[in-house]
Amino acid sequence: MLRPAGLCRLCRRPWAARVSAENPGRREITSGVSPRGSTSLRALNIFDRDLKRKQKNWAARQPEPTKFDYLKEEVGSRIADRVYDIPRAFPLALDLGCGRGYIAQYLNKETIGKLFQVDIAENALKNSLETEIPTVSVLADEEFLPFRENTFDLVVSSLSLHWVNDLPRALEQIHYILKPDGVFIGAMFGGDTLYELRCSLQLAETEREGGFSPHISPFTAVNDLGHLLGRAGFNTLTVDTDEIQVNYPGMFELMEDLQEMYRNEDGSVPATYQIYYMIGWKYHESQARPAERGSATVSFGELGKINNLMPQGKKSQ
Repeated sequence: MLRPAGLCRLCRRPWAARVSAENPGRREITSGVSPRGSTSLRALNIFDRDLKRKQKNWAARQPEPTKFDYLKEEVGSRIADRVYDIPRAFPLALDLGCGRGYIAQYLNKETIGKLFQVDIAENALKNSLETEIPTVSVLADEEFLPFRENTFDLVVSSLSLHWVNDLPRALEQIHYILKPDGVFIGAMFGGDTLYELRCSLQLAETEREGGFSPHISPFTAVNDLGHLLGRAGFNTLTVDTDEIQVNYPGMFELMEDLQEMYRNEDGSVPATYQIYYMIGWKYHESQARPAERGSATVSFGELGKINNLMPQGKKSQ
């Protein structure tokens, strides 16, 4: 893996300053890390970003971090598959909220020329997985990106945007740093994630307390993602959903009652993760455009007659 010596540490300067990717070897990188307790003025501070940074740093310090990375690696591989579906190379790419590099390990240098890996947790960047792509590690907050306009050909993000406080602003920043005709490919947890656990907790708490409180972070609805991407300036949008079910051998002993409410015949406890995948492009005049309304020459009512209009030779093929 080609990586500059050490980690690019960011000093705290105004967000308006930007990082140039033209000479990534330079260390004059301005801060994308938000000051403590700060958040966008238009966003509710649902998530404590300082606490999230500590959580990710703690997880990356564990003796066997790969033992619990199976979900992140699976989603990372599926994002990489979507990158390979696009028949082009990307000279400069950004992995936003990269963690330990769950997407990069599945990409190759023929597709990605250079990859900037951005995460809020220093330990995650220091313990990143091996990749054949030349990389640059940048310690920055997903909510405060320190890059200049029209910098990257590709931006990817896997399961990181779920914990930002201002998702519309984050998507606007991603659009801002993309070059024209650049593409964003991301994944977020869907609204049906951990529905087995949530239903079980609600039933248990309702039975014992007469009501229930939320125990899971809020999720974005799939019908909102397309609107948010469009509002951020993206076009040619694609949003699809997927489900990954993991059967665990059991839960903690103190949750034995919860196990009895919802468990498989083999005693394992299922947990379903719904994943929303989104793809959006930054506008460029070379992109295909939808035809104007009323420009069609054949009506839908005539489609049933298409076999009669085709030459006999093509029908038999």
